[in-house]
Amino acid sequence: MENQVLKIVYVLFLGSMIALFVGLGIRSFYAPPEPPQYPVTLIEKANPTDEELAEQQRQQQEHERAARAWEEQNSIYNRNVSTVSLAASVILLGASLLLEKRNRVLANGILLGGLFTLLYSIGRGFASQDTMMTFIAVAVGLAVALVLGYRRFFDKPSPQA
Repeated sequence: MENQVLKIVYVLFLGSMIALFVGLGIRSFYAPPEPPQYPVTLIEKANPTDEELAEQQRQQQEHERAARAWEEQNSIYNRNVSTVSLAASVILLGASLLLEKRNRVLANGILLGGLFTLLYSIGRGFASQDTMMTFIAVAVGLAVALVLGYRRFFDKPSPQA
């Protein structure tokens, strides 16, 4: 009984570590765009001059343009991260199928890590606001869930001759 509990804990730990490894690896080698800093000079005065008001409005408009540009860059960044993590999850899920007969516990940990990575990919797809990418990630997730579910729970081994 104790051995079974340790196996479950190991599978959960390995799955979590794999997902963290993928997410942090992407973040380490592909940094997100830096958000624009709000201009410090935009401090409200009690009685600003017309020149000060005009300068404040100019800085505010410039900041709003920079913020819109950052949102667009961030959306592209999230789409790219979603694509890379989706590819990583498919590779991990494939690896879990290859290891299934050799080491069931290790295969389950990699499978769980691949599923967590797939969820991360779907979340980044939503953050990208690119419905096509999100749909693709969800479609891959559904296909993987169906294939893995069938292989793990319903596929009967063929009798050996």
